Amino acid sequence: MTLKKYLIDARRWPGVYGYDSETRKTNRGKPDICFYISFSANGKKVWEKVGWKSEGYGPEVAAELRANRVKTKRHGKEVKTAKEIRAEKEATNKTIGEIKEAYFNGEKGIKLKGRITDLNRYEKHLESSLAKKRVSALTELDVARIKRDMIQHAPATVANTLELLQRIINYGKKQKLCNPLSFVIDLPRKDNLVTEYLTKEEASRLMHVLEHWPSRDAPRMLKIAWLTGMRRGEIFKLQDQDCDFNQKIIMLRDPKGGRDESISMSEPVKLLLEEQMSDRAKAFPGSSFIFPGKQGGKRTDSSAVKRIKIEADLPKTFRIFHGLRHHMAVTLASSGGFTLDMIGAMLTHKSTEMTRRYAKFLPDAKKKAADLAAEILQAHAVDDVTEKINQLRRAGSES
Repeated sequence: MTLKKYLIDARRWPGVYGYDSETRKTNRGKPDICFYISFSANGKKVWEKVGWKSEGYGPEVAAELRANRVKTKRHGKEVKTAKEIRAEKEATNKTIGEIKEAYFNGEKGIKLKGRITDLNRYEKHLESSLAKKRVSALTELDVARIKRDMIQHAPATVANTLELLQRIINYGKKQKLCNPLSFVIDLPRKDNLVTEYLTKEEASRLMHVLEHWPSRDAPRMLKIAWLTGMRRGEIFKLQDQDCDFNQKIIMLRDPKGGRDESISMSEPVKLLLEEQMSDRAKAFPGSSFIFPGKQGGKRTDSSAVKRIKIEADLPKTFRIFHGLRHHMAVTLASSGGFTLDMIGAMLTHKSTEMTRRYAKFLPDAKKKAADLAAEILQAHAVDDVTEKINQLRRAGSES
């Protein structure tokens, strides 16, 4: 519908127009008037709404606004209407929910390794309270409320949730969807790292179940996790091209740390892989995945592994793939034959902090090292004394 605007007073207020509403009324019962201004900018005629008479706007206010617009143009500056200014502010002041959508649907967000976990974390802990809030309105009190609502969760879960919020806001700042946050989000310390490992009895039960399980792909996956410390996802996406049987190397493509890594292939692991590839060739001849899923594609889960855990009567809290990775590290640390640096390299840790958790399993190894050091030092001291005595004896005989 085209509005029927009329010029208010060309002499007193040039470029100020109005139109009478057919539905709105002033407090005196007369038709309400909406005021507009008109001016030329960027080679075209611009119409800008000022406001309603019932809201306190009049031709004087409209004329003053128009004069400012004309003055801006005269000084060579870009003229923007109130509507355009509001649109720009909205474009750079998005809600956290809008920034979250842009973040997860962007190129990097779609490829994000923990995308599903992060989305679930956002929906569970952030969406209800923050989705409609703008970053400019976010306060330290809002963050405190999130911590309070998550009081029953582990510190690492709270830290991961707040780190996700921080990541979304940083993305918004980088993409100019919002201004920087006015304060620093204090992340709780992740002091609830769990180190899982099996007792000898539990390990024995698991090995017995693996040896007698009717299908072989799930037991082989678990044995490889046990012997290499490979992560669940790394085993699932392992392909023929990643296994070099001549050099006895396994390539881990795009692992958790982001950069391709290689680990050594022991003889038992080599045999497991060769057996699996032989069986795979019969069941899924066109697949390149060593442990293929449905129709030979990349595996996403294994129900057999879950049943094996139950059959072996392992603790409910034991995350079998991740737990076997820990079990390998704990066993090596306890043996006294491996340093933390060696264990970290075998597990492809990017940071020594991740490996430090196994230091508490090194007391026996440290004692053996201390005993050996004492023997070497004592022997060295005795050898020095013996050598000096022999030198004196030689000198005496010569004189």
